[in-house]
Amino acid sequence: MQYDITPAQFGTRPPVNLPNPQLLKVLGEDGMRKMVSDHYDLLRQSNIRGLFPPTDEGFEKAKEHSADFFIQICGGPKYFNEKRGAPMMAARHSPFKINQEARRIWLESYAIVLSEIDISDELKQSFWNYIDIFSIWMMNSNEN
Repeated sequence: MQYDITPAQFGTRPPVNLPNPQLLKVLGEDGMRKMVSDHYDLLRQSNIRGLFPPTDEGFEKAKEHSADFFIQICGGPKYFNEKRGAPMMAARHSPFKINQEARRIWLESYAIVLSEIDISDELKQSFWNYIDIFSIWMMNSNEN
């Protein structure tokens, strides 16, 4: 399967479709948390590691928050809302410089993780389609 990254123009907010809820049903919450954890582990070794908490405790908390968000948007329990309030993800990410390069690294790391998960290409594509566009919304810098 090929994971194409949609060209993004800074400041745009293209329409986004939520992932197929079957993804959560197939992976389960534990599988979703592992997917997110594996992704974060790659990011911690990447050129954008500085966008994430430097301590192990903070990093594990970031993984939990992200997994809670993805579980929720895939139709699971509203863990994110219960623990953190309404997602407002662009506002939450505003303190961090997220540019084209950061978006590309974030997405490429997910492509690696998705390629290693034993689920249908249809479910992988559904998740990819979501994060590909979602990541455009998170871009908050046009600087390199």
